Amino acid sequence: MRRLVAVLLATLLPWAPVGSARADDDPVFVIEFKDGAIAPSELVVPADTRFKLELHNIGDSPVEFESIVLRKEKVLGPGASSFIVIRRLDPGEYEFFDDFHLDMPPARLIAK
Repeated sequence: MRRLVAVLLATLLPWAPVGSARADDDPVFVIEFKDGAIAPSELVVPADTRFKLELHNIGDSPVEFESIVLRKEKVLGPGASSFIVIRRLDPGEYEFFDDFHLDMPPARLIAK
């Protein structure tokens, strides 16, 4: 049995990803939604780097993180939290908004 395990490891080990990024190692940025308000309204994030956005709905109504340019959306019920992983952004500004509260101003990610 040990020999079989050794043979399998020797066979599969060369195919294991080397240096692969884990979501736990990514920089994390927090965005809070509260009944249409988004905080912070501007968030500086690293360009050309994978990162994670933690989304928290601290309000009493549902919210939807929506970004047309990023092609990302996430619905959160009251009190819910979730996350979105952004693989890489070119330097620039990227708007996002709460699609359930369109009367409120959009926020933006600023990739530098």
